[in-house]
Amino acid sequence: MLKLGCLIDRLGSHIVSVSCQSSEGLNNVNRVSSQALAYTVRESYLCGPVQRRNPAGICAAGVATYGENAVEYESHAQAAEDKVGVLLLNLGGPDTLHDVQPFLFNLFADPDIIRLPRLFRFLQWPLAKLISVVRAPKSKEGYAAIGGGSPLRKITDEQVEHAQALKTALEAKNLPVNVYVGMRYWYPFTEEAVQQIKRDRITRLVVLPLYPQFSISTTGSSIRVLQNIFREDAYLSRLPVSIIRSWYQREGYVNSMADLIQKELGKFQKPEEVMIFFSAHGVPVSYVEKAGDPYRDQMEECIYLIMQRLKDRGINNDHTLAYQSRVGPVKWLKPYTDEVLVELGQKGVKSLLAIPVSFVSEHIETLEEIDMEYKELALESGIENWGRVPALNCTPSFITDLADAVIEALPSALAMSAPKNISQEDDHNPVRYAIKMFFGSILAFVLFFSPRMINAFRNQLF
Repeated sequence: MLKLGCLIDRLGSHIVSVSCQSSEGLNNVNRVSSQALAYTVRESYLCGPVQRRNPAGICAAGVATYGENAVEYESHAQAAEDKVGVLLLNLGGPDTLHDVQPFLFNLFADPDIIRLPRLFRFLQWPLAKLISVVRAPKSKEGYAAIGGGSPLRKITDEQVEHAQALKTALEAKNLPVNVYVGMRYWYPFTEEAVQQIKRDRITRLVVLPLYPQFSISTTGSSIRVLQNIFREDAYLSRLPVSIIRSWYQREGYVNSMADLIQKELGKFQKPEEVMIFFSAHGVPVSYVEKAGDPYRDQMEECIYLIMQRLKDRGINNDHTLAYQSRVGPVKWLKPYTDEVLVELGQKGVKSLLAIPVSFVSEHIETLEEIDMEYKELALESGIENWGRVPALNCTPSFITDLADAVIEALPSALAMSAPKNISQEDDHNPVRYAIKMFFGSILAFVLFFSPRMINAFRNQLF
């Protein structure tokens, strides 16, 4: 998330002058009539250009079934003839340092990441280009520090391989299953995965975002892409789909997290004195307070469930939750990870176990931000013994629980539909277009020719 639940990369200080906040953008949401859908998804936007590789126990609120004119999948007799697909969704990451800039462009071109007021949305792509060029050098340093690229795609591929438990469970019910991987901002793109699903003539689809908690900027953004694609395709618009919107409350996930924490605590000389430190990716406060993003509530409930499971095992360590990766001048969810680490050191905490609770795969925010930046800060602040719980990655109990979640979601699959894009209607209004061009030109001039941006481009070019 840049405003985001699980951001692969982080914006630098150059975004300060462009971090436009508008409650309007998030209030324009796609309200789904199905009662199974407890939260909202942002409205569909015009799809932007995607930069390609440089040539160098599940609760009802957790499953979404679409849509307003949805027709329930009719006959159990047809189930044996179904061809079931499972689509795993994640953010993606650059494979090499050459991929960093185009990957960043794709990230920042997403209106769920940088939210511009409706009046200025035509600046989304130029702004994404500008920020990606300015940000790329610093981002390359971070990726170089963890080996020159993101491990996220590799881990997700391994999850597909370990998802044989899911495939086996479905085949036991005479339901053949294909598993697909769709990345939001890099290869294989979600659009590519969906086209393969269409070629394979899948008859029922379960969408499983690899984010435990729901946020508008992670799961919500990926759902928006699916809505755009499905709306324009006759075959896909009739395809019964079930979306597992969140799964942080599932027994298998909670147990898997507790297992990893308990194992890492055992490596300390005095496990009972270790502070359990949950670090989650932050989002701007406006997401939660103005747009109704359930991310913070789900995160706090997630921590509660994990700690209750540990207490059931006789582990009663102190714990705290903080949010990392904030950028820009706006308010983000508090407390902040870096500030809390300093405070804990000042209070005399000597042993700390960091837990990347919103990340199920290793990537730059665990391997570089937590393992390098935050570890160094903690040690400088007086914490002497540092530990870190690995991301779940391909933990067998975790993969098995994902398989169970898919099986439970299958019966609720409905045809998916999305409303007409309101932004497209506005663009046909000549008065609105003229107003946007006028004020947008002023904003662009102030933004692109500010001393900060001029210096950034001078440093980048020379």
